[in-house]
Amino acid sequence: MKNIDSDAIRELAKLLDETGLTEIEISEGDSAIRVSRATTLSAAPVSAATAPLSSQTALEDAPPSEAPGTVPSPMVGTIYLASGTGEANFVKIGDSVSEGQTLLIVEAMKVMNPILAPRAGAVSAIFVEDGQPVEFGEALLAII
Repeated sequence: MKNIDSDAIRELAKLLDETGLTEIEISEGDSAIRVSRATTLSAAPVSAATAPLSSQTALEDAPPSEAPGTVPSPMVGTIYLASGTGEANFVKIGDSVSEGQTLLIVEAMKVMNPILAPRAGAVSAIFVEDGQPVEFGEALLAII
């Protein structure tokens, strides 16, 4: 194994903490260092029998990743709420959506990836802003 630059690893780990990223990689010539932090995702199935929230308070009290019906980002990228500048957002809070409907777009490596509704329901919260960078597994919105 080649010489490992432990100072560089410490600096990258510190950068992960400062930025909230889950992974970072640097390369120079034929050498590369990648530092990542483990993330866990959990999902609970939501059925039509699930009772709707009685108020927005339940969502406001829960962290986004624990909100009922959370739709996580399937990739790292930049989130877009509309198909273009000046266009209407795909969805807004209170909208009814059908399974397979486009909710948002995540741009990753210059590819626009539509995020589709995993189930029918109503958009109860949107946790991201247009143009915001997102991480894999980050809560994007909630459908109840």
